[in-house]
Amino acid sequence: MNIIPTSIDGVFIIEPKVFKDARGYFFESFSQRDFEKQIGKINFVQDNESMSSYGVMRGLHFQRPPFTQSKLVRCVKGVVLDVAVDIRKGSPTYGQHVAVELTEENHLQFFVPKGFAHGFSVLSETAVFQYKCDDFYHPEADGGISILDESLGIDWKIPTDKAILSDKDTKHALLKDFDTPFHYNRKSLEL
Repeated sequence: MNIIPTSIDGVFIIEPKVFKDARGYFFESFSQRDFEKQIGKINFVQDNESMSSYGVMRGLHFQRPPFTQSKLVRCVKGVVLDVAVDIRKGSPTYGQHVAVELTEENHLQFFVPKGFAHGFSVLSETAVFQYKCDDFYHPEADGGISILDESLGIDWKIPTDKAILSDKDTKHALLKDFDTPFHYNRKSLEL
């Protein structure tokens, strides 16, 4: 697998080695050994999957301490724009984001470490989205910032009148009104 650093330290795009022939393709979607060798120690404990239609926007979500989560995400059907926003107090990239298009064709994966809010928009008719988490979901630790916060400068590639959000996702605070529970630690990067 090819690990592609992004503009924010600790956030990576992962490009698997895909073997194609007349029958189709094969690739290793995750290797604990390779992940830990190239990115860092991780213990994924939960896999999730969602199916959404065009215009659905989910996020920007995170789990509050002590139940923080790192995520490894991918789109297995369709196309999504996936985004990670740095919400670590004291980080030189606080409030900045990385966006990557994940598709069933490019097979890219996106690693979102702890201390980031995560979200995506669906750009195809439907999309099936999968992600691995390194802690279990705890509803009492659920958190978010507004996916429509214009100060973040995210182009979700969805016209506003076509955006479909859950009621919960319309109620998250703007980043400027958000008191982050995350703190930047350059040495550990909280992996």
